[in-house]
Amino acid sequence: MVDQSYLIIGFNLIQFKQLTLVRGLKVLIQAASLQLHPGHKVGLTGANGAGKSSLFALLRGEMQLESGDLEMPATWVVAHVAQETPALAIPAIEFVLDGDAELRNIEAALVDAEANHKGELIAELHHRLMDIDGYSAKARAAELLSGLGFSQANLQQAVSTFSGGWRVRLNLARALMCRSDLLLLDEPTNHLDLDAVIWLEGWLQSYHGTLLLISHDRDFLDAIVNHIAHIEQQTLTLYRGGYSDFERQRAEKLALQQAMFEKQQRKVSHLQSYIDRFRVQATKARQAQSRIKALERMEMISAAHVDSQFNFEFRVPVAAPDPLLVLDDMSVGYNNVALIKNIVLAIRPGERLGLLGRNGAGKTTLIKLLANELKPLSGKRVEGKDLNIGYFAQHQLEQLRPDESPLQHMLKLDPLTREQEHMNYLGGFDFKGDMARSPCANFSGGEKSRLALALLIWTRPNLLLLDEPTNHLDLEMRHALTLALQDYEGGVILVSHDRALLRATCDEFILVADGKAEPFDSDLEGYSQWLIEQRLKEKQATQAAVDDKPSKNDRAVNKAERQARILERRPLVKELEQLELNIAKWNTDKKACDDRLNDSELYTSTDKTELQKLLKKQAELANQIEVAEERWLALHELLEAIPALD
Repeated sequence: MVDQSYLIIGFNLIQFKQLTLVRGLKVLIQAASLQLHPGHKVGLTGANGAGKSSLFALLRGEMQLESGDLEMPATWVVAHVAQETPALAIPAIEFVLDGDAELRNIEAALVDAEANHKGELIAELHHRLMDIDGYSAKARAAELLSGLGFSQANLQQAVSTFSGGWRVRLNLARALMCRSDLLLLDEPTNHLDLDAVIWLEGWLQSYHGTLLLISHDRDFLDAIVNHIAHIEQQTLTLYRGGYSDFERQRAEKLALQQAMFEKQQRKVSHLQSYIDRFRVQATKARQAQSRIKALERMEMISAAHVDSQFNFEFRVPVAAPDPLLVLDDMSVGYNNVALIKNIVLAIRPGERLGLLGRNGAGKTTLIKLLANELKPLSGKRVEGKDLNIGYFAQHQLEQLRPDESPLQHMLKLDPLTREQEHMNYLGGFDFKGDMARSPCANFSGGEKSRLALALLIWTRPNLLLLDEPTNHLDLEMRHALTLALQDYEGGVILVSHDRALLRATCDEFILVADGKAEPFDSDLEGYSQWLIEQRLKEKQATQAAVDDKPSKNDRAVNKAERQARILERRPLVKELEQLELNIAKWNTDKKACDDRLNDSELYTSTDKTELQKLLKKQAELANQIEVAEERWLALHELLEAIPALD
């Protein structure tokens, strides 16, 4: 909670009064005054480093004001997504239920009251449990987990067995489980698939509290928020409406500012011209001096800087074979078990395909097959002459060399090009001056993604395979990438949860579902409807299974059939258990590796042997974890397809 000195009990809103926020020596926000009312859904925007996360820290009581006042109700419950998840042995659903602190307190009090036979207290506690809808809490937690991509089998799985990305989802579910008055979400879609993003969007639309949301997904913001709080040049300004409304209002404001600037410059030029002409003439000296003073007193209006700091385009591919790549009746999967069958796909220059599909359906598996990182189980692959694939995936960020700068990466990639040309190119990705020459060890996720994209684009690929390229990228960089892809002459296969990018870039979609990858004859709105229908079918199937269970129990189960199911499930369960042990161990090893690589002494040592070994090990572990997680999801899909034992 916010420090009590900043609270005024009785207010039912958040008020900033001449609020100034400083981190270190840097002033982030100066003299901000605004009000946020209950039920406001506010998108918090601004450049990286502007102070968005610091403002969240202030609202959580983890930072102090430099000056001014922050007023918010003392009784408000504030929920946010934790950055770390301990490796707990408790089931996932219990971890999520812990997000409702009052529910857990009541449950503990009930256990104590029943043990001590306090009848009146037991009745009061049950009444309160009913008031907070506690009897349906487990069902609500299961609904949250399902919406975020967890299967029914995952609910009882120990938290410690989940990988980093899935633990982030668990933390998000736990924050949503909290019955909060104020919900703070910082980039909640970064580790989500498109189907989970669409589900979360619907959940947040129905959230009754006050929401502050940091996101670089314009479609997500537009669907949820009714205000935008924008930080720019240490000023916090509240705009009414969604993100598109904010863009229009800001453009009008900047255009007016630019017009005022240009008008002022004409006046300045006129005054300066008069001063230059007459200041040396005795008869005009007094008038000239008065104009000098007027010029000094004039409040200068800054020029409107509307240009993005990002400016790049894809280099023209050296060759353009047609078709670029053909997959003929291919099947792909793991351990000789097909996840996707009978894939027929021909990719031509200029073709832009978006891959749609639910979590675990095989989108990343298909991308890896196209990238030739995963060998097919059957079928034929035909590559066009001079095919040059550019593959972007999140695990490739781990392969950046932490002790080297963006410029050093470029020089190793292309040593024949002049250094200045590389510097000019990197400037388009906002790696300028010292930044271009600084080791990337301490770069943010967004900066690493920009560097990986810059390296990929320089290779002049004629087929781009992009798996979630916008993770960690801000709105300006996403916009620059969208414009660059629109002008790109090669073929594109794209997996993304950013609907603005998909809509602006892709001409057609392929749906990966039910073990197939087939053309999807609709748009993103049609895909949203398809997801709703799929969830409805699953609910109906679950209900039908519950309804049918008594009649099934009445029939004798065929012993041979039951034994066959056991034999079918046994190797899958055994492999799943081993995978979970491996993933847990690899994550532990990778964390130790990451911690060692964060030690600055490692990079100052003249002997680079340990550094090189660690970098190699880090990349190998990241790849092992990703492959194992894909197989983990595939195994759950296969297990769910086998009828459960009665």
